[in-house]
Amino acid sequence: MKKATPIMIVDAIEPCLPFWTERLGFVAPVQVPHGDHLGFVILSNGTGELMYQTHASLLEDLGAAWPAGGAVYLEVESIDNVIAALQGADVVVPPRTTFYGSREIWVREPGGNLVGFAQPAARE
Repeated sequence: MKKATPIMIVDAIEPCLPFWTERLGFVAPVQVPHGDHLGFVILSNGTGELMYQTHASLLEDLGAAWPAGGAVYLEVESIDNVIAALQGADVVVPPRTTFYGSREIWVREPGGNLVGFAQPAARE
């Protein structure tokens, strides 16, 4: 694994942003709209990162309601190795390439939490 990023699932992202940006100095380099509001955002402070996604955006993106529990997004060196290791796992979203170029797979681990594995697109 290269990096683990928690994902906070909320009804609305906008009310959450000042807590991180104004109080704690985070910036939001990635903001993805969903309808008239934000559906997804990445917050970073240089050493830490977290993501927010709305319930509505998640339902549209993953095609499944958010389970009780949490989620984590894991950046990996080789998605093909991870896919091979996950044979027989409870796959929620089969391997796909996102609009931003990452190759991903989402599974439900035995405790019921979602785990997304992603190999980012090559940066030039």
